[in-house]
Amino acid sequence: MYNILALLIYARILSPSSKKSSLAYMQEMLGVDLPNLHDIYRALSLLSERKEELVSASYHHSINVKPRDTRILYYDCTNFYFEIEAAEDMKQYGVSKEHRPNPIIQMGLFMDANGLPLSFTLFDGNKNEQPSMKPLEKEIMRDFHLSDFVVCTDAGLSSNQNRKYNSFSNRHFITTQSIKKLKKNLKDWALDPSGWQKPNDKTQYNLNELNLETDDSIYYKIRPINENDLEQNLFVTFSPKYLRYQRQIRQGQIDRAIKQANSKQKNKRNNPNDPGRFIKEKHFTKEGEKANQVQYLIDKERIKKEEMFDGFYGICTDLEASPLELIKINKNRWKIERCFREMKTEFQVRPVYVRREDRIKSHFLVCFLALLVFRLFKQEIPGYSSYESIKTLRQFNLAEISAGDYIPIFQRTDLTDKIHDSFGFRLDRELITQKYFKKFINRPKKRKSTQKIEHGKSPRKPNK
Repeated sequence: MYNILALLIYARILSPSSKKSSLAYMQEMLGVDLPNLHDIYRALSLLSERKEELVSASYHHSINVKPRDTRILYYDCTNFYFEIEAAEDMKQYGVSKEHRPNPIIQMGLFMDANGLPLSFTLFDGNKNEQPSMKPLEKEIMRDFHLSDFVVCTDAGLSSNQNRKYNSFSNRHFITTQSIKKLKKNLKDWALDPSGWQKPNDKTQYNLNELNLETDDSIYYKIRPINENDLEQNLFVTFSPKYLRYQRQIRQGQIDRAIKQANSKQKNKRNNPNDPGRFIKEKHFTKEGEKANQVQYLIDKERIKKEEMFDGFYGICTDLEASPLELIKINKNRWKIERCFREMKTEFQVRPVYVRREDRIKSHFLVCFLALLVFRLFKQEIPGYSSYESIKTLRQFNLAEISAGDYIPIFQRTDLTDKIHDSFGFRLDRELITQKYFKKFINRPKKRKSTQKIEHGKSPRKPNK
């Protein structure tokens, strides 16, 4: 079973597809015991029963490879679609992150401060995301022996219950807070141009006196609040650079809205960034009579209201920390979005091809472990995009010229050199004998043991 799990992880990274296609790819691997297709499906059924055990073991073993910074834990959710029409079991119709009309299943993912996935949970596609965090957090505290950490989430997961749960013992929370959804007195305070500071600077600044076109500083203000019987701090930042970015994006949306209005189209979708939100319909004349034709106009009032919040960003927390630390912690939430993006693009997690619930759970377990392995690889070989890294790994091909002897049929590059140097083997030799092949297959832990072997290397080829 565990041999099949390892092969499925390799196949998910190197050739993501259905289990049947993964088996076909395994036939091209060297030094593996090839399973049957029914063995793979049977293993999926068994693996689902050991999900918690395997996730916990992956955490404890990964510590021996790379340090795990569990002082800050990030939690977020996404969903994955099935190419089916009828909803069943966990596959339910819900709000798809990709705006697809298919049944979906949802995943909640915890990640540590180093960007390494920690654990995950699955739940029905039509359920609220917020209750998914607490049970998984309890599982992490129990299986990983963690108790002292800060949980960082976005606004969609920051229910009052989740905040309260992480305000006891040695746990704390940091969560994004929409300025638009604050109570009026707090919103007025957050948007007030006076009373702003820079980190490590006690000077008071007025936003109306800033040069918004050139200033790249970050300004902040903080105040204690009591919301729903929970003491916390409201921390608001203002960034002229962020303001310029938001207005640039919005101007592009306005330009597209003008084109839609001129072509008498609205095309508004349920998307907060859709240009159609800036188009309003006019059905009556100035005299109040009903018009025979609909006019499409740019909603300047809507644009003005949105511009009020440009450059502002809010978080709520019970953590006593410096402004720079709070900004740094919250800024790293992009790493968990990167995890989801890699799963959906590089690892092609969806559409999900298995249908039984136990095998669906195992499918996501394989994808989670593949993500962890790849993230560990990326930390060992930094400086390259995920696409470039995986493309290079997929091109590590050998050709057998005699029984057990191989030659490389890939191009040597800086990245292939770094992979060889970091993991202690070389596949760019002129000849890879059966003896050498068995040496690095059977002794994977003795890293860099083959770096001294310089004779027999193939000549270096220039990068394309």
